[in-house]
Amino acid sequence: MSATTGLGEYSMFTATLIAGDGLAAGDVSAAADRLAAVACGPAAPRWVEPGIACDIDFAADPAAARGALEGAFRGTDVVVQPRDGREKRLLVADMDSTMITVECIDELADYAGLKPQIAEITERAMRGELDFEGALDARVGLLAGLPEEAIDRCLAERVRIMPGAKRLVRTMRARGAGTVLVSGGFTRFAEPVAREIGFDRAIANRLLVAEGTLTGRVARPIVGAATKLETLRAVADALGLAPAQTLAVGDGANDLPMIEAAGLGVAYHAKPVVAAAAAARIAHGDLSALLYAQGIARADWAAE
Repeated sequence: MSATTGLGEYSMFTATLIAGDGLAAGDVSAAADRLAAVACGPAAPRWVEPGIACDIDFAADPAAARGALEGAFRGTDVVVQPRDGREKRLLVADMDSTMITVECIDELADYAGLKPQIAEITERAMRGELDFEGALDARVGLLAGLPEEAIDRCLAERVRIMPGAKRLVRTMRARGAGTVLVSGGFTRFAEPVAREIGFDRAIANRLLVAEGTLTGRVARPIVGAATKLETLRAVADALGLAPAQTLAVGDGANDLPMIEAAGLGVAYHAKPVVAAAAAARIAHGDLSALLYAQGIARADWAAE
């Protein structure tokens, strides 16, 4: 896609600066100067949300723009993407540590007195150091014999919705986008979380239970990285969408394939391996930053 500017005809991109604690006009001016210094030909900045989020259109190299802007301004996230088509028509999101504030299996393990052991495996799997399916089997195996009622207690006592999640999902749905929660966690958490936030549907693993206790096994097939990627592609196809019209967000290594395949793939407060590979990173703001990144001002957000 190209557009004519005062500099001639170039491919056009947008850099969005997002600072929940306040974005100064001086920072915006400095960002434009940084883009000019790497020959990106910035246009005049425009506010998405005054004092919080600002767009700067530019021509040429998005990689150079990211290098010039990311990390340059305290407490500020930067999303660089093609200017046209930035509002997405499909959201596919991870759950644990993305749409909710905890890792459900770690919290569930606390009811069995096994949180440190299981949390260590979770952390290594999310960093990409362990095979996800093997790590899931190992963790669930340690939960064998835990009373089923611990699941409902954990949901009520430990699971909290991530700030901005409801705003993001409900606004995108209100504007006609599809929304799917795809989790390597469990249906007993994902389904009520999806209903509370407002997703169209949820896909997750099913814990096997017998006689009121966890068996230590998960139903097959396991929902992992491949399922997340397949869901992104299948739902996009069903809705008649091109990959560029999709948004994927997650924090762990099993989210990487869908993040890399989406039109806008976002690493949200993510593990280093994910943050390094994703085209967009949100390290400071909450999930409403993804509305600003799509050019949607607060006045146009759906009610929570």
